Amino acid sequence: MQHSEGFLKLVEDAKTRVRELSVEETRARLRANPGARLIDVREDDEWREGRAVGAEHLGRGVIERDVEQAHPDHEAELILYCGGGFRSALAADNLQRMGYREVYSMAGGWKAWRDAGAPVEGE
Repeated sequence: MQHSEGFLKLVEDAKTRVRELSVEETRARLRANPGARLIDVREDDEWREGRAVGAEHLGRGVIERDVEQAHPDHEAELILYCGGGFRSALAADNLQRMGYREVYSMAGGWKAWRDAGAPVEGE
């Protein structure tokens, strides 16, 4: 997908404040911390087409509105992913502004997850 210059600048700025994890680091953190949550921030149609095993869906359009109801503990470990790691960085940045302290964006997103051969469902 071709992204606009303005969007890429916005993402680059967010990534200066957001911690990113590789797929391998994400899987290791999920194994080490049963309370960690993997959150898919993609659109509904993307979610229906396939997702990481164990992920929950809080789409980019509603995550800021719904996250505190789904995860009221601002110390909860939340690892976000999207299609390629851009939207999840923007969402992670906003969640940090909302007071969440253990928020991460998975670098490379869904594409990296699938390329790594990590378990998927719904495909």
